[in-house]
Amino acid sequence: MEYNQYPEIHEFYAGLEELGISLTEKQIQQFIDYYELLVERNKVMNLTAITEFREVIIKHFIDSLSIVKFRPLTNERILDVGTGAGFPGIPLKIVYPDIELVLLDSLNKRLVFLKDVIEKLGLDKVQTLHGRAEDYGKDTKHREKYDLCLSRAVAKLSSLVEYCLPYVKKGGFFISYKSGIIAEELSFSKNALNILGGTLDQVKEFILPGTDIERSLVVIRKTSPTPKNYPRSAGKPSKEPL
Repeated sequence: MEYNQYPEIHEFYAGLEELGISLTEKQIQQFIDYYELLVERNKVMNLTAITEFREVIIKHFIDSLSIVKFRPLTNERILDVGTGAGFPGIPLKIVYPDIELVLLDSLNKRLVFLKDVIEKLGLDKVQTLHGRAEDYGKDTKHREKYDLCLSRAVAKLSSLVEYCLPYVKKGGFFISYKSGIIAEELSFSKNALNILGGTLDQVKEFILPGTDIERSLVVIRKTSPTPKNYPRSAGKPSKEPL
């Protein structure tokens, strides 16, 4: 299959190779369809500030897939909190079609876009949830029901722990995608981890392929149930981090 309109596609292949990921032509086409839908819909709504093909494949697609530096995914149940335009969830679903994926976002028009992506790409076992993480975190259908909870949301780690850890089963993981120096964030999150039933498992630091951008995967293991009074009411985890 030829992708002559995207000469930078070789950089995508190089990034995938660096991650140890090989894709079928169908999967490559799904990524291209996803990119084209993203750019088209971005003209009428704010989905991403990054729209150039090379930038999207590295800063969104390859970055989303970097979770393989922790481990490849299997047929796990995964929640993407604050998914926005579908990162990291949709790229992971394309590469690992056996996962069961739930995309959570507080802005419904983003989820309308993602439903179009899901339909266009022919993805199954994907659900969208409209609402706040604090509310669904107390819902028995979702609380402590996920093997992995992921977030690329821009928020302090101490707040993200309260948003995300309630969803994770004991023995599962919350993984936060972070950029830059995170030592201070890690230090400030210790109290939240102690209260909410998590333990820092590891931090995977890396440079995004073809860039000098420093990235980290903060891997938090769920070691005990989250107390029932967490997460606190909407807005509190951000305004008053534990």
